[in-house]
This record gives sequence, C-alpha cells and structure tokens, in this order.
Amino acid sequence: MFESVTSLALSSALDGLSQRQRVIANNIANVNTPNYKAQRVLFEDALAKSVENGNGSVVATVADSLEPTRLDGNNVNLDTETLSNIDTLLRYQFAARAVEGQFTSVRTAIRTS
Repeated sequence: MFESVTSLALSSALDGLSQRQRVIANNIANVNTPNYKAQRVLFEDALAKSVENGNGSVVATVADSLEPTRLDGNNVNLDTETLSNIDTLLRYQFAARAVEGQFTSVRTAIRTS
C-alpha cells in the first residue's frame, strides 16, 4: 500500500508543492532586487505522465519565469506570486488530507483485524 502509485504520486505532489512554496517565498523576498529573475516549480505534467506509466514518482524542476521584465531587470509579479501561493497552499492541504485518509484506512484495518 505504501508503495502504490497513488501513495508515490501523493508523496511526489507534496514534495513538489513544498518546493513551490519555498520558491514563491524566495521570489517575494526578492521583489525589489534588481535583475532578479523569478522562478517557477514544475512537476504536474511529469507527475501525470508518471502516473499514466504506472509509477507516480517524480522530482520537481525549477525554471526561470518567462514573465516580462521591469526596467530594473526584475520580473517578480507580486500579484502572480500571491495567487500562486494561495493555489499551492490549497493543493498542499488537499494532498495532505488524501495522505491522512490513506493512513486512517490502514489504522482502521489494523484495529479491526
């Protein structure tokens, strides 16, 4: 059960979302740093393909944002970062609850056997 595609996919999603939260925080911290390029964490497409192939395990990648650059060379958009942070938080909570549900099922099965 702990090595199922679902378990591996949830673990990969939590890892990727956690990394995304760190990158967003770093982007926001550098909103006024000249020539700073925002970064994005990518893993959803790779995760979907991995699940289709029966694996579920992926490692997130970090890439530079392609957002337009301001005159100071910085391309952090605070509105984009804020919305991405909210979206990431909600996705993380959803995935964490799914993991919790798996453990609750195992715990229930152990108690009733």
